[in-house]
Amino acid sequence: MSEALTVEVIGKKRNDLLDRLEIDVVIHHMKEGTPSRLKLREIIASQLKVPVDCVIVRRILSEYGLSTSKARIHVYSSKERALSIEPEYIIKRNFASEEKE
Repeated sequence: MSEALTVEVIGKKRNDLLDRLEIDVVIHHMKEGTPSRLKLREIIASQLKVPVDCVIVRRILSEYGLSTSKARIHVYSSKERALSIEPEYIIKRNFASEEKE
């Protein structure tokens, strides 16, 4: 992770009913654009020591002119659990970048 990109966890909630961890983060990306969903998933996965496939970025909100963004991230116990719960359009947003490579 570069010094220009830092991720700060501002909220964490365990949702036992859906078997996931719901995380709110603030991303500081000085001198860079908003990070991609894949890059953000990799950063969160390395911080929490979970597989990248278990991390789903629900949304990234950026404000014009600021070098900070807010994101909502769901971390599941398995990829299968994530695929069974998350809507199809969210799955496409998170896994489309991996399919292109």
